[in-house]
Amino acid sequence: MKRSNGAFVAAFLLLWNTGIRAETAPPQQGLVVVDSANTMAETEARLVGALDRAGLKVAAKIDHQANAKSVGLDLSPTVLFIFGNPKAGTGLIELERTVGIDLPLKILLWDDKGKVKIAYNDPAYIARRHGLDASLPVLTQIAAALQRFAAAAANK
Repeated sequence: MKRSNGAFVAAFLLLWNTGIRAETAPPQQGLVVVDSANTMAETEARLVGALDRAGLKVAAKIDHQANAKSVGLDLSPTVLFIFGNPKAGTGLIELERTVGIDLPLKILLWDDKGKVKIAYNDPAYIARRHGLDASLPVLTQIAAALQRFAAAAANK
């Protein structure tokens, strides 16, 4: 059953207003955040280009600003890109099924008062979160790839 954005927001606000809170990690724990030297549009284009050159396709692009606008709310440009490589991710999910909550990979771009930020989950943090060995070669490869993608998007 597909829910509209309005129904999702209403359900979220209902839970929020009833005081139900999920336990969460401290802000930005497990995140790598990079400043971009480019505009939001340039950062997006450079990120998509880097993913394409790596042979990865964007599985989904979620425009949080557009979603907020659709329910009458304002939000600065904020876009989530979801992408991955089943050859890399499947092995991790086989080791620990809960890794599937963190895969495929995601990169978030947002405009923070005129400065564009890039964020992604640190693969070592994902490993610790799910009880995996952070030194697994596939995690090292994923970390290096995420660094390359962020640098390609951030640099002029």
